Amino acid sequence: MISEVFGAERVTPLRHAVAGRAGDAGLGGDRLDDFVVAVNELLTNAVRHGGGTGQITMWCIDDAVVCEVRDHGTGVGPLHADKPALDEPGGWGLYLVRELTDTFAITTGPEGTAVRISTHIVA
Repeated sequence: MISEVFGAERVTPLRHAVAGRAGDAGLGGDRLDDFVVAVNELLTNAVRHGGGTGQITMWCIDDAVVCEVRDHGTGVGPLHADKPALDEPGGWGLYLVRELTDTFAITTGPEGTAVRISTHIVA
């Protein structure tokens, strides 16, 4: 559905493309909105923390829309399942991504980070 290398200038157009293609695949309502917010967080994180560019791949499989965003940053530190403290200046992006999607998987290290998310299409 989508496969593209991106930089900051492509975040907004990609957010719109994700919304359109996920909607065409059958994702709707709050689930569509949540998926788009989650993907936007991943795109923004890749640009801000992952070296300024990233790779997005989005596809449908069975009854779900799946998206993976990769970057070439230095990796992220330990991820905590707990909600960040209200006075924390960061850490909210990946927390939101986990909360807004059905599946969340991250692989990270000195070569970069890949985050794969999915949301099931509910009829």
